[in-house]
Amino acid sequence: MSAPNLLFWSFTEAIAMIQSRFSFLHAVFYSMAAFCLLLLLPLSPAHAAQSGFDQVPLPLTIAKPELALKGMLQQGSLIVGKTLKDSKVSLNDKPVAVTGQGVFVIGFNRDAKPEQRLEIVKPDGTKITETLVIAAREYDIQYIEGISKSIMQPNQESLKRIRKENAMIRKARESSSQHTGFLEKFIWPTQGPITGVYGSQRYYNGEPRRPHFGLDIAAPMGTEVIAPASGTIVLTHPDMFFSGGTIILDHGYGITSTFIHLNEVLVEEGQQVAQGDLLGKVGQSGRATGPHLDWRINWFATRLDPAFLIGLNK
Repeated sequence: MSAPNLLFWSFTEAIAMIQSRFSFLHAVFYSMAAFCLLLLLPLSPAHAAQSGFDQVPLPLTIAKPELALKGMLQQGSLIVGKTLKDSKVSLNDKPVAVTGQGVFVIGFNRDAKPEQRLEIVKPDGTKITETLVIAAREYDIQYIEGISKSIMQPNQESLKRIRKENAMIRKARESSSQHTGFLEKFIWPTQGPITGVYGSQRYYNGEPRRPHFGLDIAAPMGTEVIAPASGTIVLTHPDMFFSGGTIILDHGYGITSTFIHLNEVLVEEGQQVAQGDLLGKVGQSGRATGPHLDWRINWFATRLDPAFLIGLNK
């Protein structure tokens, strides 16, 4: 029997006993039991889950009375934290937004330094400092051939376009809404074999270029792409120079998903989407040599590995 139902039953029993002239001591006993249950209700699992932290499907890495962290302490990882309500949080002296229930999210880039300083200022002003030790990772090397010369060596007009599109992407990723989609258990945005992983050093037509910051999922042209978690669409573009059809979905508190190389974009900026909603369709637009989805995760400008969110990195 649930705590609320048991509470109701205990009060009912107490009243019934008095009305039926049962032992006064028995009635007092059931009333006291109901009162104790009333005190315990805020600690019940249903209430504790209101913050959403307990439902985050990431491994618990730090568990202290005033600080808990979920997520692998590795380069490229996303970390969800829980502290006392009304506390202030900072990472390496930079403020971190905190929900009304004391939950926050942070992340570490591909080449994050081995030590990161997390500071909590409790409501009474006292400070907690936690040094997070970030494990280094080894990254793959990937060779990709068949990229057109116009993509490899953009002309001045194309460079102007690239700068404009990059500014649009930066602005979209600066979003800091109070949506809490980042607390959900993320699902695959599409289905197919993994053909590219986060962090890999890439060579295009034999030339070394920037590392890859997404998860490539090969799929036939036109395969549906769905929202891995709920949020708000903050950017749509039918055909960017490098990324082709592009969507950025804000999951809240700086966490965004980016979906690129799309053949179709089926959502609009400002649109609210639930997990599983249709966003677009797989394509081969932009700098791509075959149909696939490139899925990326960011914490503001920090590029994270989507694999951590769907259990590929353990």
